[in-house]
Amino acid sequence: MNSKFNAAVFIGNGGRLKAIYDCFKKIANAKTVLIISDKISSRGIDWVKAKDKNINAFCFPLKKWLGDNPTKTRKDFNIELAEILKSNKINLVVLAGWDVVLSDDFLKNFPNQVINIHPALCPAFPGMHSEKQAMDYGVKYTGCTLHFVDVGVDTGQIIFQEVVKIGDGDTLEELQEKIHQKEEYILIKGIKAICAGNLLIKGRRVIIKK
Repeated sequence: MNSKFNAAVFIGNGGRLKAIYDCFKKIANAKTVLIISDKISSRGIDWVKAKDKNINAFCFPLKKWLGDNPTKTRKDFNIELAEILKSNKINLVVLAGWDVVLSDDFLKNFPNQVINIHPALCPAFPGMHSEKQAMDYGVKYTGCTLHFVDVGVDTGQIIFQEVVKIGDGDTLEELQEKIHQKEEYILIKGIKAICAGNLLIKGRRVIIKK
């Protein structure tokens, strides 16, 4: 791992952005350089623009980028996004609410540098609506996973996991809230561990150094 981290945070509306922003502000060897939303408009982008003029924050929605131009493709989108990050010397990418699939055209430029939070205990219930998948299946426990991103769907090496018990009377909304609280905890924990150089990757295993 590098000793100096230039981070890009990929968001949707930015529900976890303040916690991530505050976390990086407290890490001496890291700074947030870019914040990018995949939405046409984003409260998170508006918030950071008002908060910190030193961060380049903007919306980069796939649908708008594609427009009506039939020659533009998702591959081109991923390549351009990677070029934006490379030009800013980014070496850590945090996904927090970003919904656009990142292909190998993007990921190959940032090996073991892209992390994502998933609301299930990987490898169970990958993809969308994981909390509903867990409830429909009838499992007693689910949770959340912080993992590195690869070309699969929530299949990258696991960094941290937290378990959440599904109560017999839990509604989907109640389960989502319980998982959300754990998600923010392990996301911040993971950012700190990466920036401290406390992760050792051996194949599929991520070892946490003491």
